[in-house]
Amino acid sequence: MSDDFLDLDGVAQAGLVRTGRLSPAELVDAAIDRIERLDPVLGALAAERFERARDEAARPARPARGAFAGVPFLLKDAVQHSAGDRYQHGMTYLREHPWVSPADTALTGRYRAAGLVLLGRTKVPELTMSPTTEPLAHGPARNPWDLTRSSGGSSGGSAVAVASGMVAFAHGNDMGGSIRIPASCCGLVGLKPSRARITLAPYASYWGPLTHEHVLTRTVRDSAAVLDATAGPAPGDLTAAPPPSRPWTAELGADPGRLHIGLLQERPSGGPVAPECVTAVNATARMLESLGHHVRILAPGAFADADGVSAMGLVIATSVARDVTAWERRIGVPMHDLEPGTAAAVTRGSATTTAQLLDALDVLARWSRRIVRASSAVDIVLSPTLPGLPPPLGTLSGDRPLSETAPAWTAMAELAVLSNISGQPAISLPLHRTETGLPIGVQLTAPYAREDLLFRLSSQLERTAPWPRTPSHLTRS
Repeated sequence: MSDDFLDLDGVAQAGLVRTGRLSPAELVDAAIDRIERLDPVLGALAAERFERARDEAARPARPARGAFAGVPFLLKDAVQHSAGDRYQHGMTYLREHPWVSPADTALTGRYRAAGLVLLGRTKVPELTMSPTTEPLAHGPARNPWDLTRSSGGSSGGSAVAVASGMVAFAHGNDMGGSIRIPASCCGLVGLKPSRARITLAPYASYWGPLTHEHVLTRTVRDSAAVLDATAGPAPGDLTAAPPPSRPWTAELGADPGRLHIGLLQERPSGGPVAPECVTAVNATARMLESLGHHVRILAPGAFADADGVSAMGLVIATSVARDVTAWERRIGVPMHDLEPGTAAAVTRGSATTTAQLLDALDVLARWSRRIVRASSAVDIVLSPTLPGLPPPLGTLSGDRPLSETAPAWTAMAELAVLSNISGQPAISLPLHRTETGLPIGVQLTAPYAREDLLFRLSSQLERTAPWPRTPSHLTRS
């Protein structure tokens, strides 16, 4: 039987189940078959739970509840836990000393409540430290559009799974561009919601104020529909984003009005941007003007903050060191075999005092306000998602010296990380391709809590310039 229904988005797949044209078991079996065919080549998964997923999909008494009842799903192997499943976070340490999560985190519970059927967990770089997914513990996640190139990181495994049609959408988290960078590399829609839009429970925070949760999708409507199903605080959360006035799916196709768009063509640091990325963002600016929006160029230096970049590095290093200590306590074995970049972060973080960490958070707050001021004169900031094309595999892999990888990591994340600092919602859209067909993402950033504006404008662009969904050489082979 044809598995063409796997190329539909999640909303459409859920509709097939809801109307009885497809059973959850049929949908799950087809997704597993495709994963088993493609994953040996692409390397998206860190672990599978196929038999448990089949059991969950085939239960006779399974009620068709939730917006996505019966739809296959993959969870990124970082931050979010799933009860009874291996958790590895890209580490050789947890590959050699297995850990099984005793309970779901709050967001995993929301995915289950929406009816999603969890098929497995996707690859990440070690402790989500890299913008490319090439962990020594599991090997690289390969870009479906060009198998010699990076899928981005840290949600690279999820991006590969969605771009290749294994699942309609997959979980990701975004600490410094980790949803949007792989979305750009793999030709997907990647929304980083507003800070505190989706609960991090049971954590108070993760990597300080930098971490945001959501999914990578092939369509704008899937991103909106999943956000409708999962957004909101958990009881006791220290912060929460204000709720929307109506469902985000209601914003799809709504008139965004005539917006003032600020074009950020250059990196705040002054570093180079690849000509293909400049071409992509300028073509998007012309498209927006043809739709009636007004575009003007923004000064990149207004977003720059060298002290902020250093403070962000310190917050990340301290968070990673804390994570390593927590795993040593759980497992009862000293940490070993860390990759060079992770080891350097642990060394720096372990030497950081509480006063230094609090000072760094103050510096991030000042940078956040600077970013918000710089963007407040316009409705939307338009920029490349990445300053360059996806790098060839091996150039940023986990075994490379930190002196080689750290500058490239910083450059790769420079435009995406601004909204992790400010907490503003930002989305990468796969609006452009190189001459060889490699995706190039374009980023839109809105004021805090204005995902509604992003969905209106993104759906307008999706209708105007639809993008290819999956590489046909994979799904048809």
